Amino acid sequence: MKRKALRIALLLIPLAATAAPAVHAAETMKCTMKFTLSGWSAIYQTADGRGTVTCANGQSMDVHISAKGGGLTVGKYKLDDGVGHFSGVASIDDILGGYATANAHVGAVGSSHAAAMTKGDVSLALTGTGEGWNIGAGFEAFTISKPKQ
Repeated sequence: MKRKALRIALLLIPLAATAAPAVHAAETMKCTMKFTLSGWSAIYQTADGRGTVTCANGQSMDVHISAKGGGLTVGKYKLDDGVGHFSGVASIDDILGGYATANAHVGAVGSSHAAAMTKGDVSLALTGTGEGWNIGAGFEAFTISKPKQ
């Protein structure tokens, strides 16, 4: 399942790259997000999770993740070892907000998920594996925010 998620992510990454405006590389850094996410889908899909973003300059931030959308999709899943790679980040606060995304997921017992998305100059590629069953592809609103206190 991890190989399938990686293949799907590799197919979706060019989508994010072409959708994002050109960014001057000297002014940006890379950041990584480790996250968990659980949700369900039956045409409409919803998921919530949490994670920690760490950037190349040493900054880190705990985050809340929310995904809502639709498509040709059905299932229920929980991703325990998700990883996201951000590029085009000038400040850690740039990772906050809503992203436009296309995603693909597949699984039975073991679940895999991959998505590529953009928000202005910031691009994000996600992969994750976990438990559940799901199949489909869809478009969704993916939002990263600070956790509520």
